[in-house]
Amino acid sequence: MSMGHQITAGFMPLFDSAVLVAAGEMGFAAREGVELTLHRETSWANIRDRIAIGHFHLAHMLGPMPLACNLGLTPLASETIVPFSLGLGGNCITVSNAIWAGMTAHGAEPDLDPARAGAALGALIGERAAAGREPLRFAVVHPHSGHNYELRYWLAACGIDPSRQIEIVIVPPPFMADALAAGRIDGFCVGEPWNSTAVAAGTGRIVTVKARLWRNSPEKVIGVRKAWAEKNPDALSALLRALHHSARWCQDPANHGELAAVMAQAGFLELPSKIQMPILTGHLKLGGGAELAVDDFFLTFDKAANFPWKSHALWFYTQMVRWGHVAHSPENLAIARDCYRPDLYRSALKPLGVALPGANSKVEGALAKATAVGATGAGLMLGPDGFFDGQIFDPDKIDAYIAGQKAG
Repeated sequence: MSMGHQITAGFMPLFDSAVLVAAGEMGFAAREGVELTLHRETSWANIRDRIAIGHFHLAHMLGPMPLACNLGLTPLASETIVPFSLGLGGNCITVSNAIWAGMTAHGAEPDLDPARAGAALGALIGERAAAGREPLRFAVVHPHSGHNYELRYWLAACGIDPSRQIEIVIVPPPFMADALAAGRIDGFCVGEPWNSTAVAAGTGRIVTVKARLWRNSPEKVIGVRKAWAEKNPDALSALLRALHHSARWCQDPANHGELAAVMAQAGFLELPSKIQMPILTGHLKLGGGAELAVDDFFLTFDKAANFPWKSHALWFYTQMVRWGHVAHSPENLAIARDCYRPDLYRSALKPLGVALPGANSKVEGALAKATAVGATGAGLMLGPDGFFDGQIFDPDKIDAYIAGQKAG
């Protein structure tokens, strides 16, 4: 009797690690013959470093982080591939009560509308600059994160230069709410439950959410050491099947109570279940008594949430170019395109007869409503996927997209 596949994985205490956590805790990995050992980390930099030195075979990762590894943007990195996405959405942008008060004076409403919130923040920033005050300080979780790129995208689309008119600093997710409460930062972009934690503490207000900036957009992924994946294709396929079954289980509202209880345990989030319900239901408390239900706030399975679209990797690449993290070249573009591996996702899941997209890439931001798309297996619905500013990202027209972006 073989011991099965032994796989060691790192994760951060964020709710969007749920599919990986549940794969281990709910027995999906064991059913596929995988002995999954999970290690909680305190920062994304630790995850990156521990993958590089071989402590982990794979990890819960920020969508752009494997690109940064492969593009040589990190001193300690090994080639990393993405065969699976852990979900769509799940982040918010939260500000201190004082900043919210300043924004409401300029027309902000507790409605999560990115354009209205951005206009109010821009007016507040202008007012503060005219009075000679220090720039506002916003935190993101890592330089090469969806959070950094979506915060900058939002600000730039609202006429705020994120490189000059505010300061952006790095704070690990679990420290965000405390940094805000201590007055070290004025706002942050982070995944749940750390926005709801600040709201529950009475120290923060949620001003907009990723699901309103770019609906059904990419967030966390499974990043795998390429060398390990090539040596252990069967182990990786077995894990991807376990993650598929876990993601489907996590998406079902009938399991949300049990999932929240699992995530509340010591060693995972160590936070009460009620702080986790916003990401599971999309019903957010925004602060000050305001509440709002957000469609498609976070998806673990529906709308091809687990498919590693090359167009997602390529959009992240355009933002890395935009903000000066990497030069645009045919070589770098190819590295970005090759990082996400829908071929591995397909080969692992094909035996299950599940819906698989017919393409590896798609035009992002073009679907105004949920749309049935061509797929092998069962039917597949995608979208809506609009960017709040109406932009379209066509991965076949990358040069034009990059040329058309303002870098501030």
